[in-house]
Amino acid sequence: MEHYDLEVCGLKRELPFVKLSDGTAYASFVVISDTELIEKAGKELAAFANGAEIILTIEAKGIALAYEISKQLHMKEFVVVRKSVKSYVKSFIQDAVHSITTEGNQDIFLDETDAEKLKGKKVAIVDDVISKGESLAAAERLVQKAGGEVCSRLAILAEGKAAERTDITFLQKLPLFQKGKESYEPVD
Repeated sequence: MEHYDLEVCGLKRELPFVKLSDGTAYASFVVISDTELIEKAGKELAAFANGAEIILTIEAKGIALAYEISKQLHMKEFVVVRKSVKSYVKSFIQDAVHSITTEGNQDIFLDETDAEKLKGKKVAIVDDVISKGESLAAAERLVQKAGGEVCSRLAILAEGKAAERTDITFLQKLPLFQKGKESYEPVD
């Protein structure tokens, strides 16, 4: 098997494997430019926003999905947590994350202007894939620092053990993979 065949929202996609150092691999799911899947997944996930008043995502792959969910919920805007400080940002709050797709630790930043939008609000955190949950946990800490309340955690896919979590809503499970004799085989 050179790729993983995924079916989600009635759509089929071929996901290439990305090797990790310990002989395992993950199936690379890059949804940011997949308009068809974003639209269908956004519509399905919007139903689980649990009264959210604003949507939050971490750049970059979750941005299109956050846009679609906020559109489905008739919201005027959504908030993006950045992976670098932009020149127009005057002040910010930050946290650290170590995700499966990023080498090493990485700081993430929430512009104080965006933080004000979260204050006292019910926030739905949106991501494309939840794996170890590190990005999600960092986003939650930023929401708390901003004075918001996380009311839902939404993703298209839950990878590996994340699919066992009861505090997230996702549309499809995505296994992790171990190198077999001839190809990658699902671990769980």
